[in-house]
Amino acid sequence: MSNELLHFEDFALGQKFYGGPYRVSQAEILEFAHEFDPQPHHLDDEAGKHSMLGGLSASGWHICAMAMRLFADSVILKTANRGGPGCEDCRWLKPVQPGDALMLEAEVIEARPSASRPEIGFVKFAWRLFNQRGQVAELLVTTMPAKRGV
Repeated sequence: MSNELLHFEDFALGQKFYGGPYRVSQAEILEFAHEFDPQPHHLDDEAGKHSMLGGLSASGWHICAMAMRLFADSVILKTANRGGPGCEDCRWLKPVQPGDALMLEAEVIEARPSASRPEIGFVKFAWRLFNQRGQVAELLVTTMPAKRGV
């Protein structure tokens, strides 16, 4: 396998990338919640049991951060990436709980050259995040990889 970075031209519609597993700990759920999303069902097991989540569960924003880590390890850090304009959709489908092992599937759903910046393109991915019980989140995320030789 080549050590060369991926460029815009290397991404094709339907191409899939995989990341993980990432094991979620109770300590990190609590740490993230204390710092960024201090709702009871993210901070206390009893409160989580009495919520619609059925137990202590990671914040949706924490789920996004974990998905980003998996995507960074499997795609971004292997790409001549120049940034990204953002995420246009994010859905949390099922709770992520302590001990879950997360896996990411990122599928290229659009690739187009930039009209205003000839040195980059835009690649849109559909992220699907799974634990051992099924799909827990989905996001639409666009990256801006450099074009080769430009």
